[in-house]
Amino acid sequence: MTYDCSFLSDLDIAGDVSFGESARETHAADFGADELGLGVTPDAVVWVESTPDVSAVLAAANDRRVPVTPYAAGTGLEGNAVPAHRGISLDLSRMNSVLDVRADDFQIDVEPGVLGAEVDEAVASEGLFFPPLPSSGDISTVGGMVANDASGMQTVKYGEVADWVLELEAVLADGSVITAGSKAAKTSSGYNLADLLVGSEGTLAVVTRITLRLAGRPEQIRGGRALFPSLDAATQAVFDAVRSGVDVAKIELLDEATARLANAYTGTDLPDAPTVFLEFHANHGVEEEIEFCRAVFDDHDAERFEVAEEDEMDTLWQARKDLSFALQTWDPDLSPMHPGDVTVPISDYPEVVHYVKDLADEHDLLVPCFGHAGDGNVHYSVLVDESDDEQVAAAEELYAAVVERVIEMGGTATGEHGIGLGKREFLEAEHGAATVETMRRLKRALDPRDTLNPGKIFPETMDGERVQADSETE
Repeated sequence: MTYDCSFLSDLDIAGDVSFGESARETHAADFGADELGLGVTPDAVVWVESTPDVSAVLAAANDRRVPVTPYAAGTGLEGNAVPAHRGISLDLSRMNSVLDVRADDFQIDVEPGVLGAEVDEAVASEGLFFPPLPSSGDISTVGGMVANDASGMQTVKYGEVADWVLELEAVLADGSVITAGSKAAKTSSGYNLADLLVGSEGTLAVVTRITLRLAGRPEQIRGGRALFPSLDAATQAVFDAVRSGVDVAKIELLDEATARLANAYTGTDLPDAPTVFLEFHANHGVEEEIEFCRAVFDDHDAERFEVAEEDEMDTLWQARKDLSFALQTWDPDLSPMHPGDVTVPISDYPEVVHYVKDLADEHDLLVPCFGHAGDGNVHYSVLVDESDDEQVAAAEELYAAVVERVIEMGGTATGEHGIGLGKREFLEAEHGAATVETMRRLKRALDPRDTLNPGKIFPETMDGERVQADSETE
């Protein structure tokens, strides 16, 4: 359905409006939608520059029941930021100011279009940093991280983005502006609306200001890698390290296939062997923690345990940071399908990695496995020849089988990428019908006309219809 968005030209906003084909096509895709083949072209694009701009657009769109899909950097992997029902693409990338740094309180206020890496840059001179920054922090925005409740390589020690959000300013579907949370270190005052909005993927409100908690930069940072004779040995070593209480800030797994891909793209010389990358943060005693980890890994036959010098750290981690691009460029005849993002309780981590690789062998598919091993997060991507229907069907079967097995283990279909367009079919299996209905009720209460990012999260939108409030009809 095409929506008449001509009313946008009459709004008194500081930002810009475009109905041009180029702008609209640019906002019809993000990283994930391209691979998933999902999303549609919006009818208009609005670049907002302030909270009043957002409020004016949402209020006018709500009055006319025109869908609005928030957009910024477009780095999502589940089609979270691309329209499912045309309408308006609300581009927040110009709301990119660092508003305030309160170093004494370990806090920073930013607009949603600020890139993650810019947060660390803004507070580096104060000896502070933002610990849960995801791997894509150089190219993704804080607003997107909040919308998807992102996390990164340091989650095993510091937690996810939700753990570091103190207060949000947000605009509801009808244009109302609210503040959720508190700048205080803790509060038990009323409903925790901040936590409700974090991870809601722009379906409940559009976040326009974020207060983040910061941490002091550790005095000692050391990194390294360990090689193992088998993937099973590597995953068991990870589990044992976490269970034993090794104080590690990053613990990342690369299987043999992933190491080959990383070498080809980045020009590194990683051995074609299961590899665990490590980083330790401390203010004192970091060497003792490294030796503790080395002893645990030795129990699992680690073949090599190397610790890098401080000036080698960037090189050490570059291969891991480049993996998304390495997957896309590995073989011109193969394309990555569905970015797997499952997470299980840490005791099940070895089993789920083994399960993925067994399915890959069974279907004769190339399935690199990597991820934030310390919190049970497995990223896997099936590389296929898209012109081979049998191979594509086998890849779809493998992808679904892994998610279903993870849910049986008590895990989740998505550890950090969100549901978006790509994982709606798994929502009820993971949470149960009654829980999903409760989510729907919250959606209808805050967005009764279903104008905020419709088509996302809920399984009934798989066929394209929009969720309607009980009291309204089309």
